[in-house]
Amino acid sequence: MTLTIGVDARAATEEPAGRGRVVRELLRALAARGEPHRWLLYARERWDEPLDERFTWRRVGAPDPWWHLGTALRANDACDVFLSTNSYLTPAGLLVPSAAVVYDMVAFDPELRPRQESVWIERLTLPVAVRRTAALIAISEATARELVARFPAAEPKVTVTPLAASPLAAGAPDLPAAERAGVLAVGTLEPRKNLPRLVAAYARLPMAVQRNHPLLVTGKIGWEAGETLASLESLGDRCHLLGYVPDAELAGLYGSCAVFAYPSLGEGFGLPVLEAMAQGAAVLTSDRSSLPEVGGDAAAYVDPTDVGAIAGELAALLGDVARREAMRERARRHARKLSWDRTAAGIVGVLEHVAPHGSSRS
Repeated sequence: MTLTIGVDARAATEEPAGRGRVVRELLRALAARGEPHRWLLYARERWDEPLDERFTWRRVGAPDPWWHLGTALRANDACDVFLSTNSYLTPAGLLVPSAAVVYDMVAFDPELRPRQESVWIERLTLPVAVRRTAALIAISEATARELVARFPAAEPKVTVTPLAASPLAAGAPDLPAAERAGVLAVGTLEPRKNLPRLVAAYARLPMAVQRNHPLLVTGKIGWEAGETLASLESLGDRCHLLGYVPDAELAGLYGSCAVFAYPSLGEGFGLPVLEAMAQGAAVLTSDRSSLPEVGGDAAAYVDPTDVGAIAGELAALLGDVARREAMRERARRHARKLSWDRTAAGIVGVLEHVAPHGSSRS
C-alpha cells in the first residue's frame, strides 16, 4: 500500500538544534529508505536539502495558531495520514488519522522551570492530541511512562521510538588521549540544564586542573538564563561561552574534550549525550529521567542536585585517563546501537498501522 503522508516539517528550517535536528535527520533517513510512500512536507519555508521525487514541499505561510488550521485543511484534502512533529495543535483540525511525536513532559513539571510560553501551550494542547491522534510516538521509555502517568488514556496509543546520533557528526579527528582537554557542556542556556551546579562543582577542582581543562559551553541563550550566565562568567577565562556552533565544529568539540558533562535535571531523550558518545566522549550525566536509558553502561551517572557528587565524579574522570579511554570505546559501541534508519522505520510503521486501508490519494 502506498500512502500520502503529511509531515509538519517547519522545524527543519526554523530550529537549528533540538526538534530541528530531529526533523532534518528523520527526513534524510526517510529519503534513504525504499518505501514508495509520498511525503507532503508542510512548512513556512522549504529546507534546502536534496530529497527525491517522493517528497514535495507545501508552503503554508501563516503564523501560529493559524498555520495549524491552514495545514490541517490542506492535509485533509491531500493526505492519508499526518505526522505532527512539532505541535499538538495540528491534530485538532485533522480529519485524517494522525500521529504526534511527544518529546518530553517538561511543561508539566514546574521544578524544571520550563519556558512559560511552552507551559501553557503544551498543557492546553497535549490533552487535545491524546484525544484526537491515532498514535503518540514517545522518544524514550521515560517520556512514555510520564505521559501515561499523567494521561492514562494515552497508553494504548503510545509507541516508543528512540532517536539516534546525527551522522553529520561523524568524522571528527580521533585525538590521542593526552591531547584531549576541557569539560564540554552543550545545550540551550536555561534552568533545566543545571549549569550553575556544574559550575559550582567545576570550581571545586584544583586550579591546575581547571587551567588544563577549561569549561567549554555551547548553545544559545534561552529563558531565565541570568543565573546561568552569572555563574559561567564567574569563572573568568577558565570558561569559554561559544554560543551556537555548527555540526562540524560541534563534532570536533565532542571528539576533543576530556569529559562531556550533561547534568540536566530532566530530559525527554538527551540527544547531546548520544551525539557525544558517537564521537567517543567520556560522558558524565544525570541519574534520572531518560538519561540512564540513553547512556546505558557507557556513561558515568550522578545526582544532578548534588554539587559534591558532580565535583567528585568530574575530578575522578579528569584524573583517570585509562578510565576515560575505556569509556570512549564503550560509548562508540553503544551509540552504534541506535540509528536514524531505525527511528524512521519505527515512525513509518506507526503511520502505516494507523492509516486507512486502501489506495493512496492521487
